[in-house]
Amino acid sequence: MPFQNKFPLYFPYRKNEEHNGKSIIAADVKQDKTVLAHFTSNGGKLTQNHRREYLTKEFSCFSDMLKLFLRDVAIEKTDKISVSVPGPVMNGFCVTQHLPFELSETIIKTKTSIENVYLINDVEALAYGVGGMQENDFQVIHQGNSKIRGNVAIIAPGKGLGEAGMFWDGTFLRPFATEGGHSEFSPRTDEEVEFYQFLKKIYGIVTWESVLSYEGIFNIFRFLRDVKHQRETNVNFTDSSCYQEIIKEGLSGNDRTCVMALERLSEFIAREAHSLTLKLKSVGGLIITGDIVKSIEICLKNSNFYENFIVSDKMENILCNTPIYLLTNGEANLLGAAYYGAFGTN
Repeated sequence: MPFQNKFPLYFPYRKNEEHNGKSIIAADVKQDKTVLAHFTSNGGKLTQNHRREYLTKEFSCFSDMLKLFLRDVAIEKTDKISVSVPGPVMNGFCVTQHLPFELSETIIKTKTSIENVYLINDVEALAYGVGGMQENDFQVIHQGNSKIRGNVAIIAPGKGLGEAGMFWDGTFLRPFATEGGHSEFSPRTDEEVEFYQFLKKIYGIVTWESVLSYEGIFNIFRFLRDVKHQRETNVNFTDSSCYQEIIKEGLSGNDRTCVMALERLSEFIAREAHSLTLKLKSVGGLIITGDIVKSIEICLKNSNFYENFIVSDKMENILCNTPIYLLTNGEANLLGAAYYGAFGTN
């Protein structure tokens, strides 16, 4: 099967000539940094013309950042604005702890005088971005049975834990958002029960995001250090801002506790990916992405990851047939927001 046919996304207006020559502003809004870019559409494709990055915390509202971008790049006309946001979107509105401001399609329309404004969940945007990826943006972890068509699952651990799906309608894949990262963590082994109890004292309710995120990496590390009494050899990490150092020490093999933390992290990603695959029956594929994945690719290519993924009471056949891909292109959210704005909406 040609690569471009693996993920045939539903873009109802991609072949509509009225959607040619449109000017689209796409944004990927994150807690630390926001990327804004200007695209034009032609022949069902997008061309990026301008791109700027801004520190999110320096703005009290998104519209101010957007107006600054429009001044910076001197865009004469804007037909659509499409914004990827790290939280649930309901009725054109998003409130999330990850941002210093709320986002509203209505307010953005009012402040910019641009009629067509769309908010889209960031992992849903990422799913749309898959339609703009190339074969070299993916790495195959497990071939599975690529002849089986079906739903696709996406799991993206990073600042938080993002999860989304793509529903197979018989012809196309239709992305949708979930908030599965906030579902409760489920321990399997006796040690994981200890880990759960450790986290319960901290959070009260223990979600998968408490385990598969920047903060989750530190949680795993400090559980091994403080509860299982694994000795730190060369490092002294005190909070979740140290997650990159934990990964670095674990990959280098310099610190046994960091090595063990990455092993547990890989197992937990496999476990939650397993659950998401079964819940969505995503025989069309599992895409693993997110900022953490870029740093620990080697761990996910290890046979231990796949062995943990396929463990099941009755559904090993589905799991074995599911292709698994790593997506490491960090532009997928931005590109997906642009594609959604250009061809997914009228």
